[in-house]
Amino acid sequence: MSNDVVVGVDGSENSVAALRWAVTYAKRTGATVHAISTWEYPTFPDTSGMVTMPGRDFLIEGAQAILDKAIEDAHLPDDAKVICEVIEGPAAHTLIERSSGAALLVVGRRGHSGIVGAITGSVATSSAHHTRVPIVIVPLPSR
Repeated sequence: MSNDVVVGVDGSENSVAALRWAVTYAKRTGATVHAISTWEYPTFPDTSGMVTMPGRDFLIEGAQAILDKAIEDAHLPDDAKVICEVIEGPAAHTLIERSSGAALLVVGRRGHSGIVGAITGSVATSSAHHTRVPIVIVPLPSR
């Protein structure tokens, strides 16, 4: 098992908060953060039988842009040890797989406002149920 920290980054405020938390934790423990953004080919219900799919490069570049913007928005310290990775696959499955030898998995809590807000996002829920390493689910900081 490594000392690495894996964090899921989807560009949301919640994932930026999770990235900040992961970097703070990693600095205290000497760990390296693996910031992971995922992408998948979209599925569209189409009755015509004709579907135009964006190209692989377009999807990879989009995921990379989201990750780059999240790193910028997080205002991380210059000495933060962060390895950025863009990986094809469903977010929860990919994060669970990539964190299998890590010390910790960190994800942001999505959910919604109101009564539905009590429900954690599907990636966090799936990760919490299936990961084999400790997981931290970081809520969005209150304003």
